[in-house]
Amino acid sequence: MSTLANQLAAAEREEVARAVRLLLARPLLTETADPTGFELVRRRREPLAQWFDYTCGWSLVVEPRRGYARLTKVRANPDGSRPARRARSGRAPFDRRRYVLLCVTAAELLSMPMTTIGMLADRVVRATAADRALAAFDPVRKPERMAFVDVLKLLESYDVLRAVDGTTEAYVESTEAKVLYRVDTTLLMRLPAAPVGASRLAVPPDEVPARFEELVTGLVRERRYGGVVVDGRTADETRIESAATDAQRNLRLRHSVLRRLFDDPVLYRADLAEDELAYVTSLTGRQILRRSVEQAGFLLEERAEGFLLVDPDGIATDVRFPDDTSTARVAALLLLEPLCDAPAGMLPEQLAEAGAGLLRRFPRWAKAYQSEDGALRLSDDAVRVLRDVGLARTAGGRVVACPAAYRYRLTETTSPDPHDEPGRSGT
Repeated sequence: MSTLANQLAAAEREEVARAVRLLLARPLLTETADPTGFELVRRRREPLAQWFDYTCGWSLVVEPRRGYARLTKVRANPDGSRPARRARSGRAPFDRRRYVLLCVTAAELLSMPMTTIGMLADRVVRATAADRALAAFDPVRKPERMAFVDVLKLLESYDVLRAVDGTTEAYVESTEAKVLYRVDTTLLMRLPAAPVGASRLAVPPDEVPARFEELVTGLVRERRYGGVVVDGRTADETRIESAATDAQRNLRLRHSVLRRLFDDPVLYRADLAEDELAYVTSLTGRQILRRSVEQAGFLLEERAEGFLLVDPDGIATDVRFPDDTSTARVAALLLLEPLCDAPAGMLPEQLAEAGAGLLRRFPRWAKAYQSEDGALRLSDDAVRVLRDVGLARTAGGRVVACPAAYRYRLTETTSPDPHDEPGRSGT
């Protein structure tokens, strides 16, 4: 192979690796939000689609004319560590009400290539009023309008909605606000990643709370792996047993392990099922794992406790730690020290006392937590951060530091005023 051919092949490998990490962080990539990144994905879409299909069993759809790329991530064990977040209010996670309004709003938008905020709100009012399982949407109430605006801002961030006249935020103050939207219904239909449509698992509303876990499992069930599948449109129909072949079992093991490796902050051996651990420690499994990591441009840290991927460029990192963008993240780093010093873990009361110590030490810091229950709220929020990044877990009523937590230590706490706020130096 000539020198030029070698250079072109190396350039392609580097671009594919960069695009893989870009899509891992942003499964919905639009030309509007990132023209350079989208152009890279568009240009390398064929090898990218092949890599994601083989490695993780995820499909990649690139629409050059419509200006978006959609990587549909599917997980057998979905969790709430990556919630939808509000564009306002410090990017707080969506609550139940906002998720309900998101689903209803998305359903109403499917038949509306153009709409106004008032027309859309009226349709959501009628849709929620007609469903006895839902609380009716009441735009007269400001909290309801705020929730509705959070939903619309999220859809705008996905490029599903584009305000061509007016601003969405104006609706918070008045139902008379005038906003005109263009709707990309094709992109809207690409948002759901579940391989099974929710309508195929329809059950009476009264049964949903008791069968929620079963229904979520049904939504992410993938037939290509064989095993038990649910067929039919109701949950009362008979379960069909289909024996999985060796090829299907190996496919499931490869995808289940590599999905978690590429999508989670850290993958612990203790969290793997027995057959998954056997696969990842086999000669074939280790070869596939290391080759996939190299192709994606990551560095692999393999330790006795598990696996961790490091992105030298930080492209695939959607959540950074340590990070000083919020009080909870700073507190999470500060609480790691006492947590790592307690091998048996800490009780919520002990963590709350540690949080209270931080608030006493830095009285001008964390003003939102300077209240009677502030220390408890601060420790709860900090622990949530640590759980989400794989550094802590709850066991037997205690919060226990995970092995990866010992990678971090607070090197110093500095501030121009020692009573002002803590520094955020950590390694």
